[in-house]
Amino acid sequence: MTAVTPLERAKTLLLAAQKYGATHAETLYAGGRGTSLSFLNGKMDAFDVADESAIGLRVLIGRRQAVAVTSDLSDTALNILAERVCAMAKAAPEDPYVTIADPDAFARNHMELARKLELEDTATATAEELKTWAAELEAATLNTKGISKSGGADASYGTGTILLLTSSGFEGGYGRTSYGLSITALAGSGTSMVRDYAYASARHKADLRPVAEVAAEAASRTVAKAGAKPMALGAVPVVFDRRIASSLLGHFAGAINGESVARGTSFLREKLMQQVFPKGVRITDNPLMVRGLASRPFDAEGLPTAELELVADGILQSWILDLTSAHRLGLKSTGSAARGTGSLPGPSPTNLLLHAGKQTPDALIGSIEKGLLVTGLMGHGVNGITGDYSRGAEGFYIENGQIKQPLQEITIAGNLVDMFANITPANDIVFDRATVTPTLRVDGMTVAGR
Repeated sequence: MTAVTPLERAKTLLLAAQKYGATHAETLYAGGRGTSLSFLNGKMDAFDVADESAIGLRVLIGRRQAVAVTSDLSDTALNILAERVCAMAKAAPEDPYVTIADPDAFARNHMELARKLELEDTATATAEELKTWAAELEAATLNTKGISKSGGADASYGTGTILLLTSSGFEGGYGRTSYGLSITALAGSGTSMVRDYAYASARHKADLRPVAEVAAEAASRTVAKAGAKPMALGAVPVVFDRRIASSLLGHFAGAINGESVARGTSFLREKLMQQVFPKGVRITDNPLMVRGLASRPFDAEGLPTAELELVADGILQSWILDLTSAHRLGLKSTGSAARGTGSLPGPSPTNLLLHAGKQTPDALIGSIEKGLLVTGLMGHGVNGITGDYSRGAEGFYIENGQIKQPLQEITIAGNLVDMFANITPANDIVFDRATVTPTLRVDGMTVAGR
């Protein structure tokens, strides 16, 4: 008997939804297979193989909508899902802003575009390769002077497929692969023990950072923390290292999310086409980055994707919008809808980039008489409505342009409006995640100790 394909399952679900009264229906299928392997203390600690698939159904009946998901792809289960979601939609409140894509606006040639994006590697990684990677990663880390223990090394490989179908005629899909490495290292003992980590991720095997490089990063970051203590510095320049700086860009993305802007819950809601960052700062969102970790040939509503200029010369140019948030704001979608199989569409960035500045990180630090280099953040003290920012941090004291004493149990505080206005980017861009920034210097923050 020939196996029923996910595409056929999705079509079956659309027809069932229409049978139960849907005026519009969308199915989103996500399936994949992943293998992960962990090493701890020189021995394999865990080996997992996951083969999972799920299909979600979004239904509109007029301006009422509902969504649900199932991992059972049998005819019976899909029929039950369609009946249940349609009943949920009939009972849901009307949303005057809910919008679906005009078929004339659907993404075209997305199959060809998906191939050009190179999201799917033809190479693979066997379980034996993953075992070798994890073992070598842990061994290389433990062989570094000053490292006392490993918190575990992990290696992973996965493949996946995305399919989106709508009753209004959109049908698109693409595959993607992922490779990953991670390691946690510890130094010292007892109450003086410190830890840090490093990781690598890529769509293609050939792009994955070498094991030795990941091990060296984890070990050096960990050893450098030895002897950390609290210290109050007052109002000083704060430098966020490249890995931590991406969190600031994440706060910016949340503030220009169309849903937050439309609800009036963003501290940047009145700042469109105004100077938010210093002149020269550029921020883009590029879903069409070749081999990008968040690239996609179409968005979750079937619309075409394109590079979006968010900040040009420091001026905020655009919100991140899906159809519904765009409707609420009287604007057009930016092709930024995202969703899971069991969730409604919402605006979300893809490959978000704060472009490189002109100075090296050493140059940014070199002009600081007294300041802080942040290498780790704790807590979630960020108010998206006011922009108030207060987080626990660890890092290093900067004195006369030199990195000195490691610090811990400190708090950094400011307001994101002021922080963005006083950002200076370095030039150390590395595309190792979906949200990428260089090292960032922020003048005028407050640093308090224990």
